[in-house]
Amino acid sequence: MGLLGSAHLRLVQAVGRRLAYGTSVYEADWDVLVVLDACRPDALRAAAPEWEFIEGVETRRSVGSCSSEWLENTFQVPDHRDAVERTAMVTGNTWTDRYLDADRFALLDEVWKYAWDDDLGTVPAEALTERAVSVAREHDPDRLVVHYMQPHHPFVPDPIAGDSGMARTGEYSSETSPWVLLRQGDVSEQRVREAYEANLQYALESVELLTENVDGRVAITADHGNLFGEWGLYGHPMHTPVPALLAVPWAETTARDDGTCDPTLAPPEPLPVSRVYGAEADTDRLEALGYK
Repeated sequence: MGLLGSAHLRLVQAVGRRLAYGTSVYEADWDVLVVLDACRPDALRAAAPEWEFIEGVETRRSVGSCSSEWLENTFQVPDHRDAVERTAMVTGNTWTDRYLDADRFALLDEVWKYAWDDDLGTVPAEALTERAVSVAREHDPDRLVVHYMQPHHPFVPDPIAGDSGMARTGEYSSETSPWVLLRQGDVSEQRVREAYEANLQYALESVELLTENVDGRVAITADHGNLFGEWGLYGHPMHTPVPALLAVPWAETTARDDGTCDPTLAPPEPLPVSRVYGAEADTDRLEALGYK
């Protein structure tokens, strides 16, 4: 980003910081939360007619303009500590080990650490679904968060030439991302939108399978949106709480485990389960009440 672009971003961030952020997902009622990384409400709304499990798409306001901000403002705030302690999270997002405290969760399955696809430059959506189904069946958590990396670039079914993908260690920006290429005029907006929308459809195939293999109330949302030139910006810059970027989709459905998925993917080592959630926690509570 050139000096003019950097100055513009700083100005927008200064204005944006005066705007209120949104409402935590923990203020809503759900058993399974599907997070589609960088998904715009209009994109999910346009895709919805092709998927029976998406009955309607609302627009809500996120608590972050990028993944790291959303993670901190969702899971690291004191007001929701008890709820987080009873939440299992299955994630493909590479910022988790920098911005989350794994001990706060009932279980934190960082799928990106062992199911990264170097050829794709991201975590396949199928890997998230397999792990989420396994976690749901094996641990039956009070709440389950499944954070897919799509429709965030790289665009799996329709890659943009010149897109270097994401670094497995996580990066805030890339000099060869579709958003940089679009801002520089090296690729058309139509080309990027088509690839972005195809990536969303790719993710929704896995989400549909998830809804056929877990039980409960499912909410589908995003950590943040994605800019296609609104306010003169592209992508999802951090600390930029502008309305077009904080706008995220919200759709609700009901899921039932029909047993159509037989997961084979497993982490290289057993996942630690928090004492505050498992059987030991139940024993501790009973002892505290004088029943043991």
